[in-house]
Amino acid sequence: MSTPQSGARTGRVTAGPGGAMTVEVGVITGDLTVTTTDRGDGTAGVSVQYTGAEDHYALEGSPAPIPPGGLDALHEAVLDAVRTGDAAQVPGTLPGS
Repeated sequence: MSTPQSGARTGRVTAGPGGAMTVEVGVITGDLTVTTTDRGDGTAGVSVQYTGAEDHYALEGSPAPIPPGGLDALHEAVLDAVRTGDAAQVPGTLPGS
């Protein structure tokens, strides 16, 4: 499901209805690759791309604080959010989330 890399986690997911909200191009849908990267300052950058494409887009809410559960927990939460869709953003970065 996710492949650890040096300071990063990458996983493929099909976005749920309403897709994932990116900073650069708005909502993207379909088969996506999500990468969560430890920035070394207590935060993680989260990017999404159409699987097989070269362009990466920042997921809305990125960078985000790495939670107590670590990078793996954040990455799994992001994958779950994108699977759900509804213009998914990095979990925990919206007021009240």
